[in-house]
Amino acid sequence: MKNFLFQKTMTGLLFAIGMTYCFLFTEAAEKPNIIFILADDIGIGDVGCYGQTKIQTPHIDRIAREGVLFTQGYSGTSVCAPSRSSLMTGLHCGHCPIRGNRRIGNEGQKPLPENTSTIPKLLKTNGYHTLCAGKWGMGMFQTSGDPLKMGFDNFYGFNCQFHAHNYFPEYLYENDQRIELDGKTYAPDWIIDRSIQWIRDHKDKPFFFFFSTTLPHGKYEIDDLGIYKDNTGWTEHEKTYAAMCTRLDTQVGMILKLLEELNLDKNTVIFFAGDNGSAFAPDSETFQFFNSGNGFRGYKRGLYEGGIRQAFLARWLKNIPSGKIEETPIAFWDIFPTFAEISKTSIPDGTPLDGVSLLPLLLEGKKIDRDTFYWELHEGKIPIQAIRWKDWKFVRNGIQKPIELYNLKTDVSESKNLAAEQSGLIQIGEQMFQTLRTDSPDWPLEK
Repeated sequence: MKNFLFQKTMTGLLFAIGMTYCFLFTEAAEKPNIIFILADDIGIGDVGCYGQTKIQTPHIDRIAREGVLFTQGYSGTSVCAPSRSSLMTGLHCGHCPIRGNRRIGNEGQKPLPENTSTIPKLLKTNGYHTLCAGKWGMGMFQTSGDPLKMGFDNFYGFNCQFHAHNYFPEYLYENDQRIELDGKTYAPDWIIDRSIQWIRDHKDKPFFFFFSTTLPHGKYEIDDLGIYKDNTGWTEHEKTYAAMCTRLDTQVGMILKLLEELNLDKNTVIFFAGDNGSAFAPDSETFQFFNSGNGFRGYKRGLYEGGIRQAFLARWLKNIPSGKIEETPIAFWDIFPTFAEISKTSIPDGTPLDGVSLLPLLLEGKKIDRDTFYWELHEGKIPIQAIRWKDWKFVRNGIQKPIELYNLKTDVSESKNLAAEQSGLIQIGEQMFQTLRTDSPDWPLEK
């Protein structure tokens, strides 16, 4: 009888231990690792899966092949800091606290306010370790926008985006500590090496890795032209730019390989996107040589499609269907609620958000009930605005400028301004330009 009771007790204990293990395992499985790879100034046409034939990007193309490629993915706006701020906060640039690049002092940009809700802050409430590597540009250390105050446990790279123009810098940052270099180290390699080690060190618990690489942003420098070195008929600038894009791709491949090695690939969600359109003017030799705009009008610092429509990919093996081409319009401000739902993290009541979760679209193809997108940019002397409403695109290049109107369904290159023919729609656009934004003393719409 005692043996029976002992065996029964042990059986119950082992069952309880087993159930606890299963619960913990299930809990871990329900918290996938999340990686967002943000390329800097890459044109939508510079990526192989979007039609590029001269620049090799096999690892980025693999993400598309094993996941979903968005044909209408939009960045936050068309320059670095506000686009990243939109991504981190889930707010479009009519509500985002950062709506333009603004340098503060000798190093650093206008900081995010102290009470800003961000993706890493949210994920940390659910046990995620968090890393930002590459460039930040949303507040120098010891300011309210310090990345270590915005939810990141660790930081490697450039805090200031102007400092990030140099690929062979005299120093970089590890967390908030300045690391002196020899001026010969290629910064992207230094950054990826530390990022790879960080993933190894945090492989046993869920993590969020924001890989905000500086590639292929100018100044255009690289230590090895690689496969492009002997290309005849190419300028040195074209070789360098292509090599920088392929170096980025190589680093993406390093991440994919590491996830496989650590057996994390099936439980890691990966997004890839560009932060804004190509930095090359459409009439430049490089832009035309690579077809960087992929047929869209405009480029960086403008709000035509070429400035904001970007390469946008997502992969989650065995969850997101592979090889899918998705035409639903999405934007950077959708990433915050998407990552909250993927990680099963509750968003606190009152958190301001403009985005919607993409998870039902990614997993089940459920369409998003939304038809309006808003952009604003304070760059230079005259703020500019744009709205996509259904298939209509409104562009206003200054508050005193007339509103332009394009039909993206029939004129994706925005070549025919229909404003004179559609006065009723122009009135709708005028009203939306007023209601879709909030006034800010930091970002006035100057007349």
